Amino acid sequence: MRFEEFTAARLPMLLRYAMLLSGDREQARDLVQEVLARALVKWGRIGALDEPYAYVRRMVTNEFLSWRRRRRFRTVPLDEAVLSGREPVVPDHPDSDDLRDLLDRLPARQRAVLVLRYYEDLGYDEIAAVLGCRVGTARGYASRGLAALRVELKTATNEEAHR
Repeated sequence: MRFEEFTAARLPMLLRYAMLLSGDREQARDLVQEVLARALVKWGRIGALDEPYAYVRRMVTNEFLSWRRRRRFRTVPLDEAVLSGREPVVPDHPDSDDLRDLLDRLPARQRAVLVLRYYEDLGYDEIAAVLGCRVGTARGYASRGLAALRVELKTATNEEAHR
């Protein structure tokens, strides 16, 4: 059986199975997509099995269990307003546009560190792993980013006071 034939015949069943495991339609799609991408690479061996569906279903199960161990948080489905960018990053906060503007002025790595640190609440070791740098480098980016934000805020405050 070719991979394309397998996916055409079994994709709805795999999606239903993943949906029952995860309880979340988007996570189920992600699970199945991840597993099928890995199965494609090994399809010569998997396709030769008597029951390739059982093997792929087991892969979905293992991937789900692996995700549950790695992810200790629940995902929140986003509505169209959030996806289209019409909703502020910090809902119901009057300064969210100003904060976004200030962050946009920072170099990309400094911005990434500050968002990971203060929005995602990651530690510096986790931030360093995400960015592929040393912990000291991540701390340095945070320090320089915060200093730049302080200067920008002080400048903005002084300009408002002189108006």
